[in-house]
Amino acid sequence: MERVRTSKVNINEQAARLQTLSALVSRANLSAGLGMDQFNGERDIYEALGYKKTLMFSDYASRYLRQDIARAVIDRPAKATWQGPLLLQESSQAEETELERAWKSLSKEFGLKTKFNQVDRLSGIGCYGVLLLGLDDVKKPDDFKKQVTIGKRTLKYVKPFSENSAKIASYEADTKNKRYGLPLTYNITIAANETGSTLSNATMPSTQTVEVHYTRVIHVVDDVLENEVLGSPKLEVVFNRLADLEKIVGGDAEMFWRGARPGYQGVVNKDFQMTPDAKKDLKDQIDEYEHHLRRMLVNEGVTYSALEGQISDPVNHVDIQIQMISTVTGIPKRILTGTERGELSSNQDASEWKSYVGGRRLDHAEPHIVRPFVDRMMELEILPDAIDEDYEVVWSDLYSKSEADLVKIGMDRSTALKNYVSSPMAEAVISPDAFLEYFLGLDDNQIQIIKKQGLSDIEKEQLMISLNPPAPVTKPGTVKPPVKKVRVRTA
Repeated sequence: MERVRTSKVNINEQAARLQTLSALVSRANLSAGLGMDQFNGERDIYEALGYKKTLMFSDYASRYLRQDIARAVIDRPAKATWQGPLLLQESSQAEETELERAWKSLSKEFGLKTKFNQVDRLSGIGCYGVLLLGLDDVKKPDDFKKQVTIGKRTLKYVKPFSENSAKIASYEADTKNKRYGLPLTYNITIAANETGSTLSNATMPSTQTVEVHYTRVIHVVDDVLENEVLGSPKLEVVFNRLADLEKIVGGDAEMFWRGARPGYQGVVNKDFQMTPDAKKDLKDQIDEYEHHLRRMLVNEGVTYSALEGQISDPVNHVDIQIQMISTVTGIPKRILTGTERGELSSNQDASEWKSYVGGRRLDHAEPHIVRPFVDRMMELEILPDAIDEDYEVVWSDLYSKSEADLVKIGMDRSTALKNYVSSPMAEAVISPDAFLEYFLGLDDNQIQIIKKQGLSDIEKEQLMISLNPPAPVTKPGTVKPPVKKVRVRTA
């Protein structure tokens, strides 16, 4: 029996290797022809421009860690996606439900929004990312490879891992299984401090690789085409542009460093004989000038003339690369470079960006991260089932106005209202209701409140007049009858 089980495991492992290898070979075959589509393959553009043809996880990770724009491509969408509160709601219930309360408690205890943000970024760097669910039925490392025991479980921790740290060990090879072709187990490399006391109390090495069953993992993949397990890394499509940008920006810095410190041309005066000691001294001075901060050259018999510096402005070249990256990623250029604030023409960029983030929430974050996690928590009775067998994921309002926006709107409306009421013929051209709706942008409810308040003030004024009539006109020399004053207390 043991032999049969071992044989099946070996078959799954072989299938995993073959499937992963197939995907890598397919990518390698596509990469091999890059840059060879000109001059009948006689010119390799990629080789001439210094582009890498085959890219690995380490290439993307290095760019993310060391290049600013590469990090912005990964981080800006993820940060915007997960900003604000993240709630669950059962819409048919007026009062807060057990599921809604349990989600708030679970989210706060484990910092779930932060974990989701992390795995979102990690899945963008590579082909996928995973969330490891630390459950109470794991007593020793070997327990990770067991299928989660059915019944009420307790969540101990949630850990995000990248493709590099969570390699797929085997795939489901049974063609009758609904998970055919999907990961069955993972080899996850865990650092000693990443699971706390949930493993045995024995001292762990600095890292330990454990085999983990898929029921203990949430597999997160973005930008899927044909393979639903392996997505396209976000930096893959812009990798050449990132390389170009690094050359331009780095070259500009080097050009300034060299051009801002002019070189000198030395001409030995006619009939001057330079001794060996003088040559050595001059060479030492030149080395100090080039490699240190020496600013003067002193030597007899040599005439120096400064070479003209050649420094060009790289702004246009950088802008082209940024524009290309912005075009393919969907991130507006001002958002990508962090210069959207204070720009008069950034309203359209801000609107497009909010639309992009809203679509990313609905098309990726909710169906690929939030709901798989919540559904797994319900299966393990860590979260209660939804009353109506469904729930809504409630995101923060992307279009809510900031305090500064509200203040500006109030000032603009005050100015418009002042101009309207001070124009004698304004009401003859535009009715008050039309002005409130189309010029101040108020909705029907706000207009009704204003009209009600206005009528109330008119009624108060008429009441004051009726209770305090003006004094009657009397002839000169007659005594005016006293007028009784009545005070009206208003709320």
